[in-house]
Amino acid sequence: MHNNAKFIRVAAILLALYFGSSFSYGQGRDKTSTSPGYKLVKSVPIAGDDFWDYVTMDSDARRVYVTHGTHVVVVSADDYSVVGDIPDTPGVHGVALAPSLNRGFISDGRANKVTIFDLKTLKTIGEVTVGQGPDAIVYDDATKRVFTMNGHSNDSTAINAADGKVLGTIPLDGRPEFTVADGRGNVYLNIEDKSQMVRLDAQKLSVVNRWPMSPCEGPSGLAMDTKNRRLFAGCDNKIMAVIDADSGKVIATPPIGEGVDANAFDPGTNLAFASNGEGNITVVHEDSPDKFSVVQTVPTKKSARTMAVDTHTHSLFLPAADFTPPPAGQRRGAIVPHSFVLLVISLP
Repeated sequence: MHNNAKFIRVAAILLALYFGSSFSYGQGRDKTSTSPGYKLVKSVPIAGDDFWDYVTMDSDARRVYVTHGTHVVVVSADDYSVVGDIPDTPGVHGVALAPSLNRGFISDGRANKVTIFDLKTLKTIGEVTVGQGPDAIVYDDATKRVFTMNGHSNDSTAINAADGKVLGTIPLDGRPEFTVADGRGNVYLNIEDKSQMVRLDAQKLSVVNRWPMSPCEGPSGLAMDTKNRRLFAGCDNKIMAVIDADSGKVIATPPIGEGVDANAFDPGTNLAFASNGEGNITVVHEDSPDKFSVVQTVPTKKSARTMAVDTHTHSLFLPAADFTPPPAGQRRGAIVPHSFVLLVISLP
């Protein structure tokens, strides 16, 4: 924390969550609702009218990586100033960070490549050709490997993070969406068109498990509580599927908003989040590894569908923009010029 007052406020929230009586979802508690009190505190303008996808947080380095069309904008997590820009990443989707190697990796969806950059200088130091349409990307520290989820070729490319060499391609038999690594050599990903959870062996480069996610439909975002071995998947039918990472069993399905595209988990507060494109965040508390409670719905901005959590301050960062009315037969219009922003959601 940056000052005593903020530390006291966060401590009060944690105590309320721990000792307070029940929430609106789950079993074994009464119906008194306790809210963490998240709210929108800042809307940071960012230049450019390109579309965006995932946002990545480096809590230790105090940087927020905002994907934005053909480049990545790097924002200070403390004063919200733009501290850098990583260019030439056409169709960028995600960013994976390998702090122990001082390297970052960017999935360039339209170029079928991964851009490698230096975490300190933000300078590009290499490119790697991967599968078709790389989207989500993750770094597995146990094997020091990077995995891209290639949405057009329905496979995953494994890269040696230290030298950028491609180690192999893993067929996925479906369209992969978001992905997480557990630090033990397992990589998890959603198969969106089949509503499946897949576990990969990051060392052997093979599919270990393929689990049905019913009643979850069209899974997109994914986050993990690595301590309690719980996965949190955002589903198109407005539920968060909480899944046992070892058995594949669906443990709980708390309701969320419409248009989810990202999930996050904060181990410091035991809160899981779903960012919903309709204009809100669903906040779910992990009462125990098998009980989950919806504790707050936080208003954001329509189109704020992706998100990252700062595990030091417990704040959330969400890109968003205004859109013109969609033309006939299309789902969305164009971005209103100069409307792209980075929203900051914080505790009181």
